[in-house]
Amino acid sequence: MSEYSTPLTVGQKAPDFSLQDANGKTVSLADQAGKNVIVYFYPKAATPGCTTEACDFRDNLNSLQGAGYAVLGISPDQPEDIAKFAADESLNFPLLSDPDNNVAKAYGSYGEKNINGNTIVGTLRSTAVVDAEGTISHIEYGVDAQGHVARLRETLGV
Repeated sequence: MSEYSTPLTVGQKAPDFSLQDANGKTVSLADQAGKNVIVYFYPKAATPGCTTEACDFRDNLNSLQGAGYAVLGISPDQPEDIAKFAADESLNFPLLSDPDNNVAKAYGSYGEKNINGNTIVGTLRSTAVVDAEGTISHIEYGVDAQGHVARLRETLGV
């Protein structure tokens, strides 16, 4: 059971992290201090659900940023894979590589899931909103990629 993660709750301090982006640059949550940040976890770049969700964030980024939210996407993909995904989909926000799933585990976004009748262990689609003080202000697990950003915007009042 130690490889699975424990879900976070609203009011908890957000776990800090430092990960490589698509260009190999290190990005950390601490870089966003004083800002509201949407940290979303997705299982695999360029798959249908992950593409739907990423493009949804892309298409809504201006309104999210206008309301004071930065967006960071995190997956276990290697930087070169997320670079291709970002280029192919014209993504306009940082994607970060978490190949050992350490950040996903820290955020409660790692565990068992069912894919086509098979139980596997991996990154779980989830979203955490971190406020300017570094506290979890909203957390959502078991996210449905379709319509996720619209539901999130409604929750955040954006």
